[in-house]
Amino acid sequence: MADFKLSEDIKSSDPEMYDLIREEKQRQKRGLEMIASENFASKSVLQALGSCLSNKYSEGQPGQRYYGGNEVIDKIERLCQKRALEAFGLDPQLWGVNVQPLSGSPANFAVYTGVVEPHGRIMGLYLPDGGHLSHGFMTQQKKVSATSVFFESFPYKIDPDTGLIDYDQLHKNALLFLPRMIVAGISCYSRHLDYKRFREIADDVGAYLLADMAHVSGLVAVGCAPNPFEYCDIVSTTTHKTLRGPRSGIIFFRKGVRKTLKNGEKVMYDLEKKINDAVFPGLQGGPHNHQIAAVAVALKQVMDPAFKTYQQQVLSNAKTLCSALQSKGYYIVSGGTDNHLVLLDLRPNKLDGARAEKVLEEIGIAVNKNTCPGDKSALKPSGLRIGTPALTSRNMKEDDLKKVVDFIDMGIKLTQEIHSSCGPMLKDFKAKLAEDPDVVAKVKAVKTQVEEFALQFPLPGFEEW
Repeated sequence: MADFKLSEDIKSSDPEMYDLIREEKQRQKRGLEMIASENFASKSVLQALGSCLSNKYSEGQPGQRYYGGNEVIDKIERLCQKRALEAFGLDPQLWGVNVQPLSGSPANFAVYTGVVEPHGRIMGLYLPDGGHLSHGFMTQQKKVSATSVFFESFPYKIDPDTGLIDYDQLHKNALLFLPRMIVAGISCYSRHLDYKRFREIADDVGAYLLADMAHVSGLVAVGCAPNPFEYCDIVSTTTHKTLRGPRSGIIFFRKGVRKTLKNGEKVMYDLEKKINDAVFPGLQGGPHNHQIAAVAVALKQVMDPAFKTYQQQVLSNAKTLCSALQSKGYYIVSGGTDNHLVLLDLRPNKLDGARAEKVLEEIGIAVNKNTCPGDKSALKPSGLRIGTPALTSRNMKEDDLKKVVDFIDMGIKLTQEIHSSCGPMLKDFKAKLAEDPDVVAKVKAVKTQVEEFALQFPLPGFEEW
């Protein structure tokens, strides 16, 4: 029997997949990644992801594994836990951390499973108003999110006139709904969250307060965004957005005294075991040790002074993106941004997000369609969510973002042109985009400009791809 060639590299053993990976790397290099939830991980993070750590099973907590051979894995996970607390300036006597969640949604679901319990009540930001699926979402026809299937979810909303969260109405509804947990978190909301106000509302109804800082965790780590740890009981995050690490998740939870009763008796937090048990064995099997190691590498980078400079540039680029779009007459929800993203409402341009997203994709700009305040359906969104973390990771500065806005403007104007000369259905629009020779030529001309511009900037990762 011939030996199975485990030592072959991907180029020789699977050239088809090798070519596809190279194709994707070229797409990233030659295009502009502006999806607010995306970023580029460093070469060292990718090296940890591609390491031998992927081979090991390690159910359980460090020192309490269900399999043998985990003495090194225990060191790696403990190092990641230590760095997670250090990166956010947390006292290990007052905060604990679980670094095993596979991503952000599983992290949130573990929190609900351990703390809220089945059919317990949760309040999160309404998905069409900028919330996330994992905070709960349902329609008249269907419970869309598993959070709404297994728990009782009730949304809070933004004021459609201001584009800001309506904290007063949230408070009123919370007094009626009496949630077990309130989620202070966003997926497409360009303003700072008022964690102090969330805390006051949660205390008034006896609820736990969970901050989902997935989008802003990198900003929080360096003091460029409000600190949820000051007010919240639990904080969850992904690690691949502004934190610039691998695709993974983290849960932080308070320890020690939760509150002191009038008689002086102290009520202690009991979150650690509930959350750890919910992650495993409740919802997951073995954690992904290559991810945990890569998170630890990213967290070390977070503590480098250069990371704060990076985050400050992310914010400056986002403000430049916002003001440049506004100078061209585009409408930005809430009138501006405090963080890494803007929400562009295309209704004044008589367009929708799906058509604009498709044209921008064709010219090499990756954004995502997104609901805007007042939208009736998340399936037919009116806007585009546009972020700056990935472009900032490619060393783009303010003047570069102004040029990027010129490209976005070209794409939207082309979208208007196509939309005005085809049938009303999205399939009609896509057909004209793909088949009309004049349109194809115009798209190619703009894409060439985008590619020439993008190739001026380095892309983090493996050079050999």
